[in-house]
Amino acid sequence: MKKRDVIIACDFASAAETFRFLDRFESEKPFVKIGMELYYAEGPAIVREIKRRGHPIFLDLKLHDIPNTVRKAMAVLSRLDVDMCNVHAAGTIEMMRAAREGLTRPDGTRPLLIAVTQLTSTSQERMQRELLVNATMDETIVRYALNTKEAGLDGVVCSPLEAGMVKKACGRDFLTVTPGIRFADGDAGDQVRITTPARAREIGSDFIVVGRPVTAAADPVAAYRRCVVDFVGTM
Repeated sequence: MKKRDVIIACDFASAAETFRFLDRFESEKPFVKIGMELYYAEGPAIVREIKRRGHPIFLDLKLHDIPNTVRKAMAVLSRLDVDMCNVHAAGTIEMMRAAREGLTRPDGTRPLLIAVTQLTSTSQERMQRELLVNATMDETIVRYALNTKEAGLDGVVCSPLEAGMVKKACGRDFLTVTPGIRFADGDAGDQVRITTPARAREIGSDFIVVGRPVTAAADPVAAYRRCVVDFVGTM
């Protein structure tokens, strides 16, 4: 797994649809994200099969529960041999520590573990009015990132716009995984805090998560390659 990479969000409803998409990539084995929709539809079998095909996997289930429940759930997920998984930072430092403990295998190894700060569909106005978080978006993201680091996790999910401030607060080795990626000539969809692959690289993203700009493209392979060149600099 590379330090900087493009992760394709395979937000499909079935294994058949997912494999039709992945079969289009004959010469590449892109890093893929398996989210709630696909995992709940197909279960652990879809993870095992995609891994068998040689793809790195980000299992994006965003666990958020009491610490003991999260610890036990992560112990189950640790058997799937994924490369990255996540929790919600809002679950507290104690919950995140429990997640790390549960995810760590008897031999001491574990996948990368990151925490979601605020979803890229959340605006500051909604965060303050609906969630009663009175701090600014930037202050909230940095505090959640610092909590995540204190819990011993590897990084956070944040919008690309916040990656630089997270790096400044938590250090260059603290990972930033950033959805909310759109091409300059693309549609924003339901995302609010977004930017382009090239700008995400400049700000400080380590991994970008790209969904519809690739999966809904007329030529997904070409769109993926465009992302890689824009973000990494070369195929």
